[in-house]
Amino acid sequence: MKKIGILFGMENTFPPAFIARVNEKIKKQGIKNLMAEAVQIDRVVQGESSGYAVIIDRISQDVPFYRAFLKNAAACGTAVINNPFWWSADEKFFNNVLATQIGVPVPKTVLLPSKQHPTDTSEQSFRNLMFPLAWNEMFHLIGFPAYMKPHAGGGWKSVYKVEDPADFFEKHAETEQLVMMLQEEIQFTDYFRCYCLGGKNVHIMPYEPRNPHHLRYDAQLPKGPEAKKLLATVHEYVLKLNHALGYDFNTVEFAIRDGIPYAIDFCNPAPDAEHTSVGQENFDWIVENAADMAIERALAHKEGQDNLTWGTFIQNAAGKTASASAAAPKAAAQATAKPAAATSQKAKPSSKAATASDDLAKIEGIGPKIAEILQKANLNTFAALAAAKADDVRAILTAAGPRYRIHNPETWMEQAALAAKGSWDELKKLQDKLNGGRK
Repeated sequence: MKKIGILFGMENTFPPAFIARVNEKIKKQGIKNLMAEAVQIDRVVQGESSGYAVIIDRISQDVPFYRAFLKNAAACGTAVINNPFWWSADEKFFNNVLATQIGVPVPKTVLLPSKQHPTDTSEQSFRNLMFPLAWNEMFHLIGFPAYMKPHAGGGWKSVYKVEDPADFFEKHAETEQLVMMLQEEIQFTDYFRCYCLGGKNVHIMPYEPRNPHHLRYDAQLPKGPEAKKLLATVHEYVLKLNHALGYDFNTVEFAIRDGIPYAIDFCNPAPDAEHTSVGQENFDWIVENAADMAIERALAHKEGQDNLTWGTFIQNAAGKTASASAAAPKAAAQATAKPAAATSQKAKPSSKAATASDDLAKIEGIGPKIAEILQKANLNTFAALAAAKADDVRAILTAAGPRYRIHNPETWMEQAALAAKGSWDELKKLQDKLNGGRK
């Protein structure tokens, strides 16, 4: 019997609803030897399996014992959601750093050393810091008013709004040993909190952080062509961030200024899912999609193997794409040679569908910059892209740098084949089923 478990603390509505929905789906779908329950722990022995194929973690960010239990379970093959090794190493300042690398707008932010020396340190521990720090330069970059918050905190704890340098220094003196960051204020016209489950399902919720907690989800999504374009961008950014970070269960908050979505908070190992907070409609979506994700992960579970999700940042850093990097020059050369062969095939693009250089940005998942990269590799027509192999395209993206190798071209060739034939209606039907170019 494979088991799906949920580990939780003070939550009252989401865990039982999740368990019930998973078991309903298992029964309805006729899945054998699978069940969901609240995690039960009577001992934790090093290297001993937890007995669960999947564990949804909702509490270990607050309980170190559970965090150690989950790392042991993950090492023995449990698919822990979220990956305990990654989220416990991640923090909000790094989130912002990574966002700048993958092209997602974030507020201007600087890191601040703690006001008080950490326990068991002294002046000598900080000999590499220059005193005074470049305060005026930092203040000029960020501007006032601004927000000061813990670089690794959450839940709006120890968050300060600072009006000017004097206000900043007065409030920074209260932060004791916390490492803080100073962040530009985004005066927003709209604000969204977006759930992302399984790295593919996105739910955009209007959110008003200035309202009392129980009234923050009362607004409606904006309407109209411009709003549709904005929401599509938000959707794309949510997927980009979660693919890079490797979160299975996360929320991303966006403040909209001058039509640009700025990612504000996207390091949430156990985002709020209580019915009393998010409301019925959002609650139902979270429960339904979390149940689907858990069942999918349980069915894909491989006993005794690594069943965790690792983001593209870690995959690349760990050298999992090293072979692709080494092969990139050769792959690019091979890709260069393919268009000639492709144009000799029977399925030639019509004169309307292709020119000397097609608009590859019509392929969902390809933006102007990636189109330019592919064109330089001589994949400048729909037919050429349709004839390429996914591994060759990945190698080209890898060679272009970390901003591009996070993209997954798995559907690009299929889309390009339809575009090459001028099958625009079929292409649209396919793209309607995709999430940011992914199935």
